[in-house]
Amino acid sequence: QVQVVESGGGLVQPGGSLRLSCAASGSIVSPYAMAWYRQAPGKQREFVGFLTKSGATNYADSVKGRFTISRDNAKNTVYLQMNSLKPEDTAVYYCNAQLSVLGSIYWGQGTQVTVSS
Repeated sequence: QVQVVESGGGLVQPGGSLRLSCAASGSIVSPYAMAWYRQAPGKQREFVGFLTKSGATNYADSVKGRFTISRDNAKNTVYLQMNSLKPEDTAVYYCNAQLSVLGSIYWGQGTQVTVSS
């Protein structure tokens, strides 16, 4: 069994910063990749970015240059540093862990991020 738990969400003013954490635990050695998605009210879940165990990254165009994903492989934890936040970044942020290239994907329960003055 694999558990994925996000934390760090909250309310932040436009232009501010926030760092989310995502920890994977359970019957895993080290996930192949961990990714962030988000879902705003009334919208579909959308890709934010991912980071593989080897360090490869990819980001959605909407967050490039503002968001950075980093990872502590020893802790099976990934972080999402969000800078220059905009009201349109308001969403529930979800993390997932993919155990191998073609392996299962496990999702967390999400953490709310609200950008508002």
